[in-house]
Amino acid sequence: MISLAVFNDLLHGFSTVLDPMNLLWAVLGVTLGMLVGILPGIGPALTIALLLPITFNFSDPIGAFIMFAGIYYGAMYGGSTTSILINTPGESASVATAIEGHKMALKGRARAALATAAIGSFVAGTISTVLLTFVAKPIGNLASEFQSTDYFAITLLAMVAVTALVGHSLVRGLLSLTVGLFIGLIGLDSLSGAQRYTFGTLRLLDGVDVVIVIVGLFAIGETLHVASKLRSTPDRPAVLEKGQLRTGYLNKSDWSRSWAPWLRGTALGFPFGAIPSGGAEVPTFLSYTIEKRRARKAGRKHPDEFGDGAIEGVAGPEAANNASFSGVLVPLLTLGLPTSATAAVMLAAFQIFNVQPGPQLFEDQGTLVWTLIASLYVGNLILLIMNLPLIQIWVQVLKVPRPLLYAGILVFACLGVYSLSGSGYEVLMALLIGVVGFFMRKLDFPIAPVILGVILGPTMEEQFRRSLVISNGDASVFFTRPLSLIIIVLTVLALFVPYLPRIVARIRGTQASRDRLTFGEDD
Repeated sequence: MISLAVFNDLLHGFSTVLDPMNLLWAVLGVTLGMLVGILPGIGPALTIALLLPITFNFSDPIGAFIMFAGIYYGAMYGGSTTSILINTPGESASVATAIEGHKMALKGRARAALATAAIGSFVAGTISTVLLTFVAKPIGNLASEFQSTDYFAITLLAMVAVTALVGHSLVRGLLSLTVGLFIGLIGLDSLSGAQRYTFGTLRLLDGVDVVIVIVGLFAIGETLHVASKLRSTPDRPAVLEKGQLRTGYLNKSDWSRSWAPWLRGTALGFPFGAIPSGGAEVPTFLSYTIEKRRARKAGRKHPDEFGDGAIEGVAGPEAANNASFSGVLVPLLTLGLPTSATAAVMLAAFQIFNVQPGPQLFEDQGTLVWTLIASLYVGNLILLIMNLPLIQIWVQVLKVPRPLLYAGILVFACLGVYSLSGSGYEVLMALLIGVVGFFMRKLDFPIAPVILGVILGPTMEEQFRRSLVISNGDASVFFTRPLSLIIIVLTVLALFVPYLPRIVARIRGTQASRDRLTFGEDD
C-alpha cells in the first residue's frame, strides 16, 4: 500500500515537472549550474548561493526548486570537469576525481574520464533518488513523533558534528559556529520581543537576512578567495582528443571497469549524505580507497595504474559524490536539518518561500516535495544528455580570462542582493560579510559552521526554550527522555571523531599521526 501511494505521488510530481514551463526551468538550472560550476574553485554551494536571489522573482516555489535541482547537478558535474581538465577541483568532493581524472586527461583520455564521470553520476543519481523516493516519507512519519527535546538534541548534533569534521582545527570550527549563532540571534526576540544585538540600529530589528549572509560568505567571500589564488592555478585545460565512439567515448574495457565502481560508489554516497559528515568528501575518498585496494587485491596486470590515470578512481568517487546529494535530502526534507553547506543553502531557499522542511512537509507541501523528487530524475537525465555532446562548449568557458569571470560573479552577486529590497545598505552588508568570509578562508576558519549557526541557531533556541517551558524550567528533561539522551551522547562523541586516528594508533601501540581526521565543507 505504501509503495503504491508513493508511486502515485511520484507520478503526480512527474506530471508537474514535465509541464513545458517547469521543464524549461530544469534545463535552465542545469545550464546555469554547468556554466558557473565549471569555473575553477566554484562548488555547488557557491553556485546555488550566487543564484539564490533569483528565486525572489518566483511567485511559485515549485519552479524555483526545479531549477535548484538542475543547478546542483550542473554545478556538481562542472566541478568534475575542472578537476579532470585543469586539475582544479571546484569542491573538496572532487579532489578524489582530480587524482586520476587529470592523469587520464594528460594521457589523452579526457573524454573517457568525462564520460565515466557523467554516466556514473547519472547511474548513482537515479539509484539514490529511487532510495530517497521510498525512504523519505516513512522517516518523516517517524520524525512526527519527535518532541521539542529531541529536536533540540538533533539540531545540536547536526551543528556540532559538521563543525567538528570540517576544517583543520576544532577550535576554529567552534569559533565559526559561535559567529553564526551570534548573527542568528540579531533582531527581536521571537518570544519576548526584546531587542538583541541591534546596537540601536532600526535596520537590524528584523535581523540579518540569511540570504545576505549566504551570498556574502559564499558568492562574494569565496570568489575573492578563489580569485586570490589565480596565479597558482592552471590557465589552460587539457586538450580533448577526438572521440569516435557513440557509446560515450568509453571502450569495452572502460565499461567493464566502470560499472562496478558506479554501484559501489552509490552504496557509499547515499547513507553518508544522510548523516552529519560535512558533505560528500567522506564517501568519495572512501570510494577511491576501496577501488584502489580492490585493484591491487585483484592482481590486475597494471595495479600501479592508480595514481597514473585509473578509470575506477574516477567512476567510483563521482558516483559517490552524486549519490550523496539524494542522501542529504533525507534529513533536510524530513527533519529540516542540513548536513552540509549546500544543504544549508537549500534550507534557506525553503525559508524564502515560508516553507519549513520537517515531518509535516509531506502533508502540508506534498506537491512541492514530490515535484522536487521527480525533478531529480529529470535533471539527472538532462545533465547526461547535455554534457557529452556540449563538452566543447564547457571547455571554451574555461578559456575566458579568469579576472573577467570572477569580476562578473562579484557584480552579479551584488546585483542579486540589491534586487532583494533595492537597498544599498544590504549590498554594503553583503560586501562586509564577504570580506570577513575572505579573511576567514585565508586564516583557515571553516565557513559551513557559520551558515549552520545562522540557520539552525534560532530553531535550536526555540526548541530549547519550549522544552524548558513544558518542563517548568527543569533542565533534566533533556536527559530523562531516552532518545534525547542518546542524541546528546552522540553529539559529545562527535567531538572526538576527528581524533580517531590518534586514538586507534595509541590503542595499537603504533606511532600516532598529528593530523586530525577532517573533511571538506563546500559540498
